[in-house]
Amino acid sequence: MRNWFLAGIAMAAGLAIAYVDSRPTWDDAGVTASALLISAFAVAAFAGRRPWLWALLVGAWVPAVEFGIDRHPASFIALVFAFIGAYVGHGVARLWRGRRRDLAPED
Repeated sequence: MRNWFLAGIAMAAGLAIAYVDSRPTWDDAGVTASALLISAFAVAAFAGRRPWLWALLVGAWVPAVEFGIDRHPASFIALVFAFIGAYVGHGVARLWRGRRRDLAPED
C-alpha cells in the first residue's frame, strides 16, 4: 500500500516539475534539475527499494513532455538527475536502516 502511495507522489511530483519546465517563460534548468534530484531522493529514501523505479516515475515526465513539444533530445538529461537523486536516496535509506540496527539494544 505504501508503494502505491509513493508512486502517486512520485508521478505527481514529476508531472508538476514537467509542467513548470514546459512553460514558455521558464528558463531555469538548474531549478528543474534540483527539483528532480530532490524529489527522486525523497521518494527513494522513503521507499528504500527499487531506486530505478522511483527515478523513472519522477524523471520520465520532463523528457516526455519536452520531447513531445519540440523534439529536443537534450531533455533526456533530466533522467540523469532523477537517477542520481534516487540512488543517493536509496543509499542513505540503507545506511540509516543499518545504523538503526547497530544502535538497537541487544536482547
